Amino acid sequence: MSKVDQAFAAIKREHFLPEEVRAQVWLDAPLPIGFGQTNSQPSTVHQMLEWLDAQPGHNVLDVGSGSGWTSALLGHIVSKNGRVYAVEKVPELLDFGRSNCEKLGIKNVRFFEAGKTLGLPEFAPYGRILVSAAANSLPSELVDQLKVGGRLVIPVKNDILVIDRLTDSEVETERHPGYQFVPLV
Repeated sequence: MSKVDQAFAAIKREHFLPEEVRAQVWLDAPLPIGFGQTNSQPSTVHQMLEWLDAQPGHNVLDVGSGSGWTSALLGHIVSKNGRVYAVEKVPELLDFGRSNCEKLGIKNVRFFEAGKTLGLPEFAPYGRILVSAAANSLPSELVDQLKVGGRLVIPVKNDILVIDRLTDSEVETERHPGYQFVPLV
């Protein structure tokens, strides 16, 4: 069983959904969490986490943490020696995500309200960065927060990009087309 499969078995999606949509937890579809945002489709989250390839001990940035589900999954994957820095722009969702993780006793995820700069540069560099909303173009400020040898998984328009930082000035990009996400705000 992969690390991602283990995380999915341990961290149940229903704990991260508003009461009014919990009965639909079995759907492999995005579900609304309020404020125009969604809890992403499980198969897409699973695939993105496989591409991200986070490891125990990694420091991970989770941009657009929403309900906290991806943050909790990442917290499980990086284990007690790793850290997840969850960033969310909508204050009510930030509180929702933090509360969901606290209820489950997840201690290696810290939540931050998004500021003017995309990401969370004060804790950079990160070994892995996951973005759960679609950008119009690849944000250089996130690539800058990635350490050499690190990986960024981000939706850009209708593609998911897997960006590996090879050196301070060189990245390698793999493109996976055919996805839809809420916009990165």
